[in-house]
Amino acid sequence: MPAKVPDGATRGFIIPIGGAEEKDNDPDILQRFVTLCGGRDADIVVLPTASRLADTGQRYVKLFKELGAAQAESVDFDTRRDCEEQNRLDRLAEATGIFLTGGAQLRLTTVLGGTPVSKLIRTRNAEGVHVAGTSAGAAFLSEHMIAFGQEGASPVAGKVTLAPGLGLTNRFVIDQHFRQRDRLGRLLTALAYNPYAHGIGLDENTAAFIGPDNRLTVEGTGAITIVDASGIEFSSMDIADEGDPICLIGLTMHILVAGASYDLHTREAFPGALAQRKG
Repeated sequence: MPAKVPDGATRGFIIPIGGAEEKDNDPDILQRFVTLCGGRDADIVVLPTASRLADTGQRYVKLFKELGAAQAESVDFDTRRDCEEQNRLDRLAEATGIFLTGGAQLRLTTVLGGTPVSKLIRTRNAEGVHVAGTSAGAAFLSEHMIAFGQEGASPVAGKVTLAPGLGLTNRFVIDQHFRQRDRLGRLLTALAYNPYAHGIGLDENTAAFIGPDNRLTVEGTGAITIVDASGIEFSSMDIADEGDPICLIGLTMHILVAGASYDLHTREAFPGALAQRKG
């Protein structure tokens, strides 16, 4: 569950990124993250746990320093025993921003889940530290995580596996590489299991900057698909056999691009800067 915000504090941003974010030319998403974390005073800790590539963490460290962060460091948590080491936890506690790389989200749950690292990240976010994740790191941020599932446009019973995520919020379920890998169906299937949550489908090089007021703003060159399942009038999930398509009636869907926003509390979408641009 999300950590309680201390009296007088403001929760930090939660920033899921759809993967393949621009790193060299116009890295607007990563630049905004650095600015939020303090700009020239930013201290960013990178967690490359999801990746099995040895240079993933250091690549982001180099990027964040080039974008103006005062400090950036990759802290490896390769085993659950690592998650108990006080010096690594102390370094995480100093950060103004925490960034989880891409890779395999089940590696994040099996290594970090239920450890002091996960608890500390939730606590620090409640205290005002901004937490971002890309690709697998994005999927891991919420309480309910899509571990894996069948691609395609239609929801299908039994074709999505959910696992516990980091738990920064319970308001949404995230899917990444959304349009590029045709993942609408698996997001809808996940929502058929849990209609309370919002579904957030993130295209590549696209991020949702979710502030302490539960307002989501879009950054990047793709789109974010928001699915609101709270108004479902009928679902056949309870009577479907594995492999059957699911009937869902009453869903609300929004397609948002940079400049648009969404209120996770009121469930309203706004064109924002796009409407001003038209005028």
